[in-house]
Amino acid sequence: KFSGYLEDQHKPFCTNCYSKSPGLMKLGKDITLLGLEVGLLTMKKGELSRFVFTPGYAYGQRGCPPLIPPSATVIFEVEVLDFLDSAESDTFFELTAEQQAEFPLQKVLKVADTERQFGNYLYRKRHLDDAKDRYKKALSILGLSPSSEAEQRQINASKLLLLLNLSLTYLKLDRPTQALAYGEKALEIDQRNAKALFRCGQACLCMTEYEKARDFLARAQRIQPFNHDINNELKKLASCYRDYMNKEKEMCCRMFASLNTSA
Repeated sequence: KFSGYLEDQHKPFCTNCYSKSPGLMKLGKDITLLGLEVGLLTMKKGELSRFVFTPGYAYGQRGCPPLIPPSATVIFEVEVLDFLDSAESDTFFELTAEQQAEFPLQKVLKVADTERQFGNYLYRKRHLDDAKDRYKKALSILGLSPSSEAEQRQINASKLLLLLNLSLTYLKLDRPTQALAYGEKALEIDQRNAKALFRCGQACLCMTEYEKARDFLARAQRIQPFNHDINNELKKLASCYRDYMNKEKEMCCRMFASLNTSA
């Protein structure tokens, strides 16, 4: 969050403090004021600072009419809510496929994790389509050829987090078919992953595939028998299945009643 003031003035000439959820701002792109760039790089998450910028660090000798007069000293109050260092990730995605292939595994995993964190931020802000795209972007660079079992485990661990996130995001987007597909891919990596089984069960329940839903959820419950969410989903499944059977019964009764009337 930020507010900029002229000296001896209490009303800001620019601020985003009236927004409930300030958006992402990128250094060098959305934030170009030299003083702010320098100041922000000294701050920590959660820190609140007040900076006084002389004209050379602010709007220069010309100012920025009509709001900023020439050679103005300005004051900025800044709070860092959160940040993510995406420099290495940005550099990586600017490279050609051949250059990316030469990157060491640990750096590729770090880039994938940065993209996943970006996706998590967007998910928390309910920008679900953007979050999904970030997760897919991260997943797209993990088709690596490991040189050892240890490297394969590292790649799989990174993939598993992304697949689980994609499955959840597609559920929130009301696209259970895709949610199931990503959940099943996660199970290919870890067949006893309770989260993956739970996501698959949720997806099947959304698609009214009750038997498959019961199978996935029961497997999840065997692994985590006291998991509140899993147990509640099984109760929801039982209720949905009961309603489904009652509707089927009613429909059959109406059909037979119609046949009897005709006879």
